[in-house]
Amino acid sequence: MRRSLDGMSTFDRYTAASELAAGRIIAAYSTSFGAATRLLGPRHRTHVRSIYALVRVADELVDGATAEAGIPPEAQREALARLEAETDGAIASGYSSNPIVHAFAHTARAAGITRELTGPFFVSMRSDLAGERADGDPLTGLDDAAHAAYVHGSAEVVGLMCLRVFLREEHRTDAQRRTLEFGARRLGAAFQNVNFLRDLADDTERLGRSYLSADGTVDAALQRRWIAIIREQLDDAAAALPLLPRDARIAVDCALRMFARLAERLARTPAAQLTERRVRLSAPAKAGIVAQSALALRKERIA
Repeated sequence: MRRSLDGMSTFDRYTAASELAAGRIIAAYSTSFGAATRLLGPRHRTHVRSIYALVRVADELVDGATAEAGIPPEAQREALARLEAETDGAIASGYSSNPIVHAFAHTARAAGITRELTGPFFVSMRSDLAGERADGDPLTGLDDAAHAAYVHGSAEVVGLMCLRVFLREEHRTDAQRRTLEFGARRLGAAFQNVNFLRDLADDTERLGRSYLSADGTVDAALQRRWIAIIREQLDDAAAALPLLPRDARIAVDCALRMFARLAERLARTPAAQLTERRVRLSAPAKAGIVAQSALALRKERIA
């Protein structure tokens, strides 16, 4: 095996470069997520960024980047199929010439992430690209069961992937793992449902999708229903936090706090305005939440 002057093998150098590329993807797309990952312990941080980088690449493929590049629908579907096949192959072999896929595969092999989780994710991505549910009906008008299936593939499995990273060197009882898995699914679902409310205008007007109602509209009553669901999901996720490793718990708590704050802002926003502006947290508000979580981490270390 060829090694450079600093002792790294060619493969290790490529993996490190791929992980840096994954980190750049996240930094370019999400300041909130980037801030939360900085609170993760070093043994988790790069792996979680690698998971979210692959998710972001797939999201961009199905949410318009390929269309804006002039790629026709059939070629878009083929591109997503290639990404899925390359991800499967990289997990099996440990290598991909695509740096983002390579970084994800390195994480998947370390944490035991398999088709059990990546399969449902790509199913949801395909439904976005096709504009259809798995049963062939339009995405507009998702009933509760179809909504749950979509959210499982697009968000809950991502939470479960991160959990496998957090627990890869940890011992937990079967009961504790079930509690943690439930919490991870609920947190992923809460994140997704918050973003559905935040992205109503873009989803309905640009993408022609509706994830929360039959006709693409959300009135005050439906808004209250979804806020209640989100609050319950966040509460369930918070209940599992104490079982996470310390070097993951504070970062997850930070992300939970950010989305809880967003949910409260969404609750105070008139339903009619949800399609007019995207509810956001200001930079000072985000900084305050990160500071709260960082302070909690410091107190834990002292204790």
